[in-house]
Amino acid sequence: MRDYGAYIDENISVEATKKGSLDGLTFAVKDVFAIKDYASSAGNPDWLQTHEPAKQTAPAIVNLLDNGATLKGTTITDELMYSLNGENYHYGTPVNPKDANRIPGGSSCGSAVTVAADLTDFSLGTDTGGSVRIPSSYCGIYGFRPSHDAVNIDGVIPLAKSFDTVGWMAQDAKILYEVGKVLLPAQKDGSFKRFMIGSDAWALADQEVQHAFRPLLKKLETSVPSYSTTIIAEDGLQEWAEVFRQIQGREIWHEHGEWIQKVNPSFGPGIAERFQWASTLNDEDLSHYNKKRRIIQERMEKLLEDDGILIIPTAPGKAPLLNLPVKELEVKRSQTFQLCCIAGLTGFPQANLPLATLEGAPIGLSFIAGRNQDRKLLRLVAEWAEKW
Repeated sequence: MRDYGAYIDENISVEATKKGSLDGLTFAVKDVFAIKDYASSAGNPDWLQTHEPAKQTAPAIVNLLDNGATLKGTTITDELMYSLNGENYHYGTPVNPKDANRIPGGSSCGSAVTVAADLTDFSLGTDTGGSVRIPSSYCGIYGFRPSHDAVNIDGVIPLAKSFDTVGWMAQDAKILYEVGKVLLPAQKDGSFKRFMIGSDAWALADQEVQHAFRPLLKKLETSVPSYSTTIIAEDGLQEWAEVFRQIQGREIWHEHGEWIQKVNPSFGPGIAERFQWASTLNDEDLSHYNKKRRIIQERMEKLLEDDGILIIPTAPGKAPLLNLPVKELEVKRSQTFQLCCIAGLTGFPQANLPLATLEGAPIGLSFIAGRNQDRKLLRLVAEWAEKW
């Protein structure tokens, strides 16, 4: 079997504790989840050396084990989850199984690769700014970021708490749905009646991406009750991304700044600069951005309510090539961030559907629903996966 470099520790194996809806399925977890008697690295050796093994296992993992699934290892993550690339300076870059010349996407890179390489049936990751959605798109698998606070995130190393979520990935949309039934709380049932194309989001996509999805979107137009086009951000998605970036950066420094100043850890290129920038932010600036965030949330809640779906490209294009210069990667990251910030700022659920490729490299389509419409969204994805 080819070594895809996805695992940080493949020797960690925890058998299912009970029988349930996930009987016989295997999963891996990003190396930020607490596993009893195991110390997580968060993608950084200095973090590993300065933190003790966990005293108990994260509830999300316990729920999966209690429903028949077996844990098969922990996976590589970008350092302290602060990247969308999947290139770890210390532990290496997992191989993208769909195109080995391209990055797998981060920070849940290893978790995406275990699924895309058929090493596990599904995997757990975290998604703060796109870290499940982007590797899912780049590796050609289904991925889900739930509504913020919908899934228990206890026992998970935080990045920015008002954005952090536990997400999951799978090759099969039905498995994605079954995992959601285990992890998500009970929610109101119903159906989606309004499907909207976010024109400003599609304007961020490469021309080849727009062309590749055009036939599928035309098919969609004729098969749903209501289909329309809307502008998501009247003040521009670049402005929304800046709101996200500022709030996230301050939360990150609140969370990890003291440890960084005390330990002076070694960070890889790009990560070091990002933490340095976060250290310059101050709380006085946040009131302006928090006010804008509330306005964005109110706008999107009114737009989607409980029966609306927003359709956008998950990423602007296919995965970037390996070993691009940091500056070039940052440009791509900025463009990607404008798409990812929509669900991030609102706390809405988003699913990536692996529905197209460009020269063999996957590109993902995303559905975003209103807050706490997670189960409905997963059911929709599972139903449409059979049709498409």
